[in-house]
Amino acid sequence: MRRLALVVPLSLLAACAATPPANWARGGALLDLPRARWVHGSLAVDIVPDGKIFVNGEHQLNVDRGGRVFGLEAEPLALLEPDGRVIGPNDDALGQVGVLHASLPGEANAWLTVAQTGAVIRYAEEGEREPFGVWLGCEVTPRAHQTCTLITHLLGMRIRKLERESTTAPVGVGFGPGFGLGFGAGSPFP
Repeated sequence: MRRLALVVPLSLLAACAATPPANWARGGALLDLPRARWVHGSLAVDIVPDGKIFVNGEHQLNVDRGGRVFGLEAEPLALLEPDGRVIGPNDDALGQVGVLHASLPGEANAWLTVAQTGAVIRYAEEGEREPFGVWLGCEVTPRAHQTCTLITHLLGMRIRKLERESTTAPVGVGFGPGFGLGFGAGSPFP
């Protein structure tokens, strides 16, 4: 099967000449950095205590205790504010993230939940629940659980967008410089 490679900067999370979120230097919500793993089909996302995030074994992103998510070149991708707002470069709204739930930008209702058991539930447009993998290791503290919810929200938004854009052709995608996810035959994703 032909594999279409589509490398797109994550417009929700990064832009070439973007400015960091206004509170980037100060930081945002206090997070704990657990040793945790999200498994969804053949996708494995690992958070390690030094803040590195690995996707299927490759270092792709970083998160710090100050709520900052950044790329391999330290480029700002998102900031979780203490009130739960997620702010991207150029102060773009990226939604809301609590300990268990996340909502999309401009939406009042949650689009996903990371349950206390670690089960990830995604809500379809009509509100139906869909399994979206499971986290292991997030339950150590509420701040660690919020870290897992934040990472699920950011990566999940991109996965959701790609699913909507790709109706027939398998797709490989990029999350900005050096970050990629793929779908389709031969990819590490379901």
